[in-house]
Parts: sequence; C-alpha cells; structure tokens
Amino acid sequence: MHTARRHLLTLSAAGFAAPAWVRHACAADLPRFELGVASGHPQPDAVVLWTRLTGFDLPDQVPVGWQIAHDEAFGRIAASGTETAEPASAHSVHAEVAGLAPGRSYFYRFNALGQQSATGRTRTAPAADAPATLHAVVASCQRYDHGLYAAWRDVAAREPDLVMFLGDYLYEYASPARVVRAHDGPLVRTLDQFRARYAQYKSDPALQAGHAAAPWLVVWDDHEVENDYADDNGSTLWGADLRRLRAAAYQAWWEHQPVPKAMRPVGPDARIFHRLDWGRLARIHALDGRQYRDNHACRPMGRLGSASSVDAQACAALQDPRRSLLGHAQERWLADGWDLDRPWNLLAQQTLMARNSHTPVTGARTGRYWTDGWDGYPLARQRLLQGAVDRRLPGVVALGGDLHAHVVADLKADFDMPDAATVASEFCGTSISSRGMPQTTVDRLRAFNPHLLHARSDQRGYIALKLTERELRVDLMVVQDPLLAFSAVDVSARYAVEIGLPGPQRA
Repeated sequence: MHTARRHLLTLSAAGFAAPAWVRHACAADLPRFELGVASGHPQPDAVVLWTRLTGFDLPDQVPVGWQIAHDEAFGRIAASGTETAEPASAHSVHAEVAGLAPGRSYFYRFNALGQQSATGRTRTAPAADAPATLHAVVASCQRYDHGLYAAWRDVAAREPDLVMFLGDYLYEYASPARVVRAHDGPLVRTLDQFRARYAQYKSDPALQAGHAAAPWLVVWDDHEVENDYADDNGSTLWGADLRRLRAAAYQAWWEHQPVPKAMRPVGPDARIFHRLDWGRLARIHALDGRQYRDNHACRPMGRLGSASSVDAQACAALQDPRRSLLGHAQERWLADGWDLDRPWNLLAQQTLMARNSHTPVTGARTGRYWTDGWDGYPLARQRLLQGAVDRRLPGVVALGGDLHAHVVADLKADFDMPDAATVASEFCGTSISSRGMPQTTVDRLRAFNPHLLHARSDQRGYIALKLTERELRVDLMVVQDPLLAFSAVDVSARYAVEIGLPGPQRA
C-alpha cells in the first residue's frame, strides 16, 4: 500500500480534522509522487509549484504537467503547463506560475507517466496597495529521529496564508541507538546521500500535509550542510572540502524546496535571501545567516570551524566592527530595503537575536556567550537594530528558530546599556521535533537576561501569528507528546505587539 493511501486510512482512524481537499487528495495511490507536493515564494500574481518524481525506472526526460485551479474539483482551471523533470535535478519540478490574481487561494496538482499527484492548496500575496491581514506559521528544526510530526498535522488543519520555515529542515547525522525512528544511512556527505535524506523526511505524511496546506517561505540554517558551519568553515570540514559539501547540500536543498529556479546554486554558492511584501501590511526580509558570515570568534586551538562559549572580556574579536553574521553585502541589502511605508518589517532569520549571556552580566562587555548566534557578532546585531531605529520604523519583529525553545524577548539597540529602550520585538519559535536543552538551564539563563520575557525549552511545536495593521498577535503552539503522531497541540502562551510600541506583552 502506498504512502498516500496509508496516510488517508490513518487520518480517518484518528479523526484528524484535515480539510476535505486533503482527504480527497490522499485517496489515490501515488507511486510517482510519494514525496508529495508543495508551493512557495508567493507573489501577488505568481507562485512556485514543486514536486519530485520517484522510482528507480524513471526515464531521463519526463514531461510533468501541472494545473492550478480556482476550485478543489478543478472545474475552473486558472493556468496549466508542462515542465521537464531530469536526473540533474533529481527529477524535481519547479513550475513558476504567473498571471494569477492577487490575494487568492488556488488548488494545484501534477501529472506524469499516467499518474496524478495529490492536490495542494496555495495562495498568492495581496496586491501591493491592498489592505491585508496575515495568518502565518513560523517553524524550524524537525530532526526526524527525535520525534514525530504532530505539529505539521495541526498546521495543515489551520490552512494558514503562509508558512515560514527558518532552517534545519533536515539533520545530517547518522542516528544513535534507541531513537524514535532512525535516519537511513550514515552521516550525510554526498549529493546522493542528501537526496536520500530529503526523500526520507519528505515521505512523512504529516510533513506532506503541512506543505500541501499553504505556500512556504524557506531559508536554511546549518544542519542542511553541517553543524555550526560558517561560510567555508565547518565543525569537521573546512576550505575546499567544506565548499564541496556545500555544493552538494545546496543543490539538494534547492531540488527539494518550493523556491524559484533563480535560487538554484552554482557550485557552493546560492542566493536565497529575498523579500516578500504582503499587501500594504508588511515586508518580510528572508535572510541567510550561514553562507556569508565571518568565522566564529576566538575559536579553541585546533578547532578551525567550531563555535564555542567565550568570555566577553577575554575575546577581543567580539568587539571587531568588521565582523558580520550576514556578510556586509547582505547587511547593505537589508539596510537599503527597510520598508518605510508598510507598518511592519518582519525578519525571517535563523536564530535568537536577543543577547543570551550564560553568566551574570556585571557591566559593559561582560558575560559569557555562544559564538554561533548573534551573540558571536554583537556589533553586527547593533548595526542592524540601530538601522531600524534611525529609520523610525514602527513595527520591527525578529522571527527565529534554532534554539529548540519558545523564546520571547525585547530587543535593544545596545544591550550593554541597562536602561536602553526596547526598539524591536522577538519571537523565536521552538522546534517541530528536535530536542531542547534542560529547562533548568533555560531558567538560569533567564535570570541573567531580563529582556528574555519567556523561555521554554521543554516544549516542541511552532508559532502561529496573526498580523493586522495595528497589532501582531502570537500564539506559542505546543505539542502535548512529540512521540505521538496524532498528539494534541495546545496554546501555551499568547503575546501581542502594538504598532509603534515595540516589546511583546502577554495577551
């Protein structure tokens, strides 16, 4: 029995409240489309549709038809076309559909070799001058062997306007003993191994449902390549070896994500940072915090590419203004692109932006910090936030992941000034499945960092947000049991930010 039919039967038995079109889409055997369908990069008149054909007997050149319709029965076709799936792209398809109406929901599907894919739902962005509301999900860190994907079933039932996935879509490791479910194969090092690892993740029916429910904005973090890598320095590889790994990893990432053809990498390089405007409501700046960064500060002797915990007073490199997490070209791109007309500027980036000292802070440039995050690049963080202050932007919000914890924070332009005003708000979402650090550790860190308003590392889940011109409302969603495929998902806390009043408040 194929994955889609098993998925349908399991959903029915569990009473999962999937939309009708999802249940219908899962009713057919789909041996050529076992990795599902996805959409992304929504524009007011366009969207990218994705799938990847599977099977060991695929021809080199496979015509893949696609349709996008106004209705789930495909009675009113809005557009259709054909793409060619080839081995050089792992028989993936990235159909760039244009000529659509703004702010509209559509349904789409593919066909190839006499078979038809599941149905997906997508949505175009509102017109640039249109009033708008945004219902979005923020997610990250879905290590396959750490838990099951009940969170994605909950996302699919919500049918959001947009899913923002902020990194660690897969993990490169071989699985240790006694895990929830094992990674196939060893530590990932080659293009074929990356393709196989993506296929394993994408075979999960809950993740497929999450992709099929809404368009995605996707950026990567480190585990899509190697843990804690920075530019061409990794934790086990560096220089030419790391660039070869990056080339394989970036190619496989592009092959398996609903992103434009223009993001296809050239060797070890790919530009993925971009902007998404949502009507006259918000500009979303999707950032790349890995590819262009300076190497980690004050690395331990003999560990060329490793992050570490450093004392601020003993690490002069932390105060080097030349160091950048985004790279100076991307910093300038962001500074030039702050939107002065829309009320909200959202930063879709990878990790916690707020300062997070591991020891008491007794004065300026004191404390102990992990160098892989923004704390390893404090002057770059200060430049970014001061740029927002200088432009008098009323609604800057940093969204992140990576920590495997729900963290809510006030952002200061200068964290060394105890009485500094809050200039932006931060919501760092917990992981879909990846395990977090002990909660007792997080409680101790909060005591050292009073601007951290909320921090829970013992919860798996995602962020659900609603954005209007006057207010951002955030629900921190938590899976009751991450080891159960059909676990309930609850709201653990609610926060709100009013436009012009930076700093999250309990709601």
